[in-house]
Amino acid sequence: MDETPIIPPPHYRMEGFEHQRLCVLPRPLVDTALTTAGTRRLLVTDAGYFPLARGHRRVRSRGAAETVVLLCVAGRGTVTIAGESHALTPSTSIAISAGTPHSYEASDDDPWSIWWLHVRGTDATELAAQTLGRQSPITRLRSIDRVVALFDELVTVLERRLSPPQLLVASGIAWNLLTRIAADSILPGDGSALERAMRYLESRVDGNIQVAELAALVGMSPSHLSALFRHATGSGPAAFHTSLRMTHARNLLDTTSLSVREIATAVGYTDPLYFSRHFRRLHGVNPTSYRAQHKG
Repeated sequence: MDETPIIPPPHYRMEGFEHQRLCVLPRPLVDTALTTAGTRRLLVTDAGYFPLARGHRRVRSRGAAETVVLLCVAGRGTVTIAGESHALTPSTSIAISAGTPHSYEASDDDPWSIWWLHVRGTDATELAAQTLGRQSPITRLRSIDRVVALFDELVTVLERRLSPPQLLVASGIAWNLLTRIAADSILPGDGSALERAMRYLESRVDGNIQVAELAALVGMSPSHLSALFRHATGSGPAAFHTSLRMTHARNLLDTTSLSVREIATAVGYTDPLYFSRHFRRLHGVNPTSYRAQHKG
């Protein structure tokens, strides 16, 4: 890790923190793992937990060789990336891409407790880009308990031994952890207008809903609601609703003996032929052929 040497003020600590957990892979082991199938795509090189980390500070003027991910579970601190400062508070996370100049430090008055990891590999940069958030590098997590559990599992694996199988397990845990953070940066929060709109569509798979009607129900303009849907799902409200209806149709085809006509009605299509054409466009086969496929 390329860290700029600094002479810390008296309130900055260079030693560890009480009850800390810290795992650092020997660099020759890192070099080997980065050429090994299963770990060369994503490798955890360092990970740990610093509770009540008063005086914790890191300065990397040329960035780190790895992508750095921090998760704050208590207290607060400041992360500065390329000259721009961001507050890290409970239930928030930040990812710092490899090679990006940065520094971070715990608050003097309310020092943070953080889980952290460093990752390298051919997919690390691309995956980290998904965790950076869309509007800000700070991601506010809704499933923090799950993410903390994954951090704990990851560190526990690395604390036991550093064999190739353990490193492979750690890579899998890290992939799960980072993708959960990435999803939290995209998915709507509980009670948000977008989440309420999605729940309403989920309850109406048997009907047709106009975007203007849906927007009025959640108190925003159709254009704004459509933009939120595209950001979270990659498509607009109508396409999202269609995907819900088709999911229900597949379930009915797989678990019932209802006719195609009956299933079309159950998912809001008055014309079974139109339903069949729509189903085929999305699935590549018609409903009858889909039902006949061997699954599982």
